[in-house]
Amino acid sequence: MEFKTEQEIFESEMISNYLVPIGVFIIALFILYRLLLIFQFYYVSIYKKPVFSHVYLRPQKLSPLQDAILRKESTFFNRLDAKEQLYFKHRVASFIKDKEFIGNEKLVVTEQMKVNIAATAIMLTFGFKNYLLELIETVIIYPKTYYSEINGTFHKGEINPQHKVIVFSWEDFKHGYKIGDDNLNLGIHEFGHAVHLNASKNNDVSSLIFNSGFKNLTDYLQNNENVRQRLIASKYFRTYAYTNQYEFFAVLLENFIETPLEFKTQFPNLYKYIKQMLNFKFAGY
Repeated sequence: MEFKTEQEIFESEMISNYLVPIGVFIIALFILYRLLLIFQFYYVSIYKKPVFSHVYLRPQKLSPLQDAILRKESTFFNRLDAKEQLYFKHRVASFIKDKEFIGNEKLVVTEQMKVNIAATAIMLTFGFKNYLLELIETVIIYPKTYYSEINGTFHKGEINPQHKVIVFSWEDFKHGYKIGDDNLNLGIHEFGHAVHLNASKNNDVSSLIFNSGFKNLTDYLQNNENVRQRLIASKYFRTYAYTNQYEFFAVLLENFIETPLEFKTQFPNLYKYIKQMLNFKFAGY
């Protein structure tokens, strides 16, 4: 039989005394994490929004030029309060940093292009906790309408989730960006597809809220024939909306952003579903 020396006994007790508190701490952290998940689940179920959307340990900053462009050209940004504007600028800067911007057909990508495109994406995901649209890694910009090799037709814009690419004709993007009340906005439309597809492939809080809201919206329309008929008869939404569920949402989103008062007046329940799906509770919406 081996006998431990006093030094060995002392070291053994020290290790034991050290490990026990660490073990208790780890268990406590795990229990706290599980409680937070349960709390988040019930909070989201009741309020249909994330517990929080804006917590930034290292806020990103726009350059002075980018800041000036945003202030001059984004109507949405200028409708936010001071705190929301700080959040928005951080997100726009993060989006620009996160994505690769490529000009095709000898187009030189400018800061104006980056800021306006990023601001459109961030506007749509401003109520989300996860806002960068991981589905997209590259933004390709053409000078004007371009020929798509994918389906052999000319396009103003498209999204290719397989290659994680979103594509715009800058001429058409600018047109939609500058005319803010005709319910025709290429940037909103294509990023609307990106939001929809991104949510369908993820299970974060914002995606779950979006997917649940979209199901409620489609169930509402399926169960209300009179509403479907009024949608078509009103001609408020262009007929392209009825192509499929993705085009339907993208067109509704254009109208929601550009003419919210008319949307809310004509179709209050649809407006409520879109607002809830996007957690869009700012800028007067």
